[in-house]
Amino acid sequence: MSQFNIEISKTSNPNIVKFTANSFLTRASSYEFKNIDEAKPSPLAQQLFYLPFVKTVYISQNFIAIEKYNIVAWEDVQQEVADSIMEYLNAGKPAILEQNATKKVPVSIYAESTPNPSVMKFVANKPLATGSFEFKNIDDAVHSPLAKALFSFPFVKEIFISANYVSVMKYNVAEWQEISMELREFIRKFIEDGKPVLNDEILNATNVTEHGISEKKSSQKTEKEYSALEKEIISILEEYIKPAVASDGGHILFDSFQEDTKTVKVILQGACSGCPSSTITLKNGIETMLKEMLHGQVNQVVAING
Repeated sequence: MSQFNIEISKTSNPNIVKFTANSFLTRASSYEFKNIDEAKPSPLAQQLFYLPFVKTVYISQNFIAIEKYNIVAWEDVQQEVADSIMEYLNAGKPAILEQNATKKVPVSIYAESTPNPSVMKFVANKPLATGSFEFKNIDDAVHSPLAKALFSFPFVKEIFISANYVSVMKYNVAEWQEISMELREFIRKFIEDGKPVLNDEILNATNVTEHGISEKKSSQKTEKEYSALEKEIISILEEYIKPAVASDGGHILFDSFQEDTKTVKVILQGACSGCPSSTITLKNGIETMLKEMLHGQVNQVVAING
């Protein structure tokens, strides 16, 4: 069994810190515990509640997020908490006692069209991935059993998995009305059978940011290396653009900013990649918003299909 390592990362809420593991702690379920009694399915969460400053414990896939009371500063205690979690996991103890966990909810999947006619979004009633993962071919999918299985269909071209949905891009050899029902049922049964959507190795094979996003192709710098303007651009993309793009089964990443030409480069993934309407979205939506909100510091936005 591989040794657990824990990375500490801040979140947008100053009272919540994320402790991310290099292996999965739970698969397609997320848990929230507000006190030690609620935490009976998780001995780890119960142990954490013995710390007087712990208010809420969240366990989801490969991370534990803890919300604290204001009686301490995270800087003073976060390393101690990380070491405690790492010691617990490396002793071979489970994060969740599955037999005591909430009963399995039957899986339902519905198909949703996207602005890209080549892409269909299949939405589940439970979380599938923390972060976003794109697979261009079956070789990319070596650490995603679900994506690998979907590539067995001859009409599947690309796959994008994020949150509670799977976006599938097809070749033009088939029409959605002919294949969407088959794909929907295949994904539903795969998840209901308890098969893993992603393997542990994918956590180390990709560069997972604070937001849990796979950014293999992005020329991302670390947060400290971003200029003040770049941070503003990223913030606008995070707050205003990403939620809208995600609702259409896609994803957008900041790639770079060229100061001399005032050009922002972004990476489009999922349904956005190769979408005929993505150019309109870029020019009329993202570019206009960045120009207005940054008062002329940005001239244009250029897309790189992921």
